[in-house]
Amino acid sequence: MQSELEKTRIMKNKVSVSFMMFGILFCVCLVASNLLETKLIQLGIIPGIGSISVTAGLLVFPISYIINDCIVEVWGYRKARLIIWMGFAMNFLVVGLSQLAIQLPGAPFWEGEEAFNFVFGLAPRIVAASLLAFLIGSFLNAYVMSRMKIASQGKHFSYRAVLSTLAGESADSILFFPIAFGGLMPVNELLKMIIVQAILKTLYEIIILPVTIRVVKYIKKVDGSDVYDENVSYNVLKVNEI
Repeated sequence: MQSELEKTRIMKNKVSVSFMMFGILFCVCLVASNLLETKLIQLGIIPGIGSISVTAGLLVFPISYIINDCIVEVWGYRKARLIIWMGFAMNFLVVGLSQLAIQLPGAPFWEGEEAFNFVFGLAPRIVAASLLAFLIGSFLNAYVMSRMKIASQGKHFSYRAVLSTLAGESADSILFFPIAFGGLMPVNELLKMIIVQAILKTLYEIIILPVTIRVVKYIKKVDGSDVYDENVSYNVLKVNEI
């Protein structure tokens, strides 16, 4: 017969359907946001500041941070770490396959090669900036959310979700834009994009917060999980600890 310790270890290593669905959605949002990053959207002109531009990835990328918050809140940092690395791997795979497809010769009658290369042929610096910013921002978001949950004894989810997202999104923007577009656009435009993206992504979180709260409560009830990260290693490389 199995000991109670063995049963507990097996249960901890199991993943639920809810967790799998969150993980799949997380990866889809990341891949979609990278494809949408190739388009810049002008939101408008603010007197004294000038035109405000953002990437189209703003439409979907903040959802990944909301999912990150939900995973940390329900299943803890260990599971979030696993999903973040999974998202990184899926992004890397899509980029690699895209580059392979670009190198293959197109059919003589096909007229869409230029558009295809524009969407999928991201410059190496943009790919590097995107992957690095994603890792740093996502892990920072998960760490802040986890530590604040322990400090608050599980209270004030809204407050924790907004602050962790602000920390993660700010780090993401601060890293991504200078690496991806440094030297390609004026410094003042870079600064505006960094600030605007971080603010808008956080506002995105605040607006959808009522839905997030209901989803978290529902998942906790259905899944029976509400993890507190006591004695957890925050080493991002310990993926085997789930």
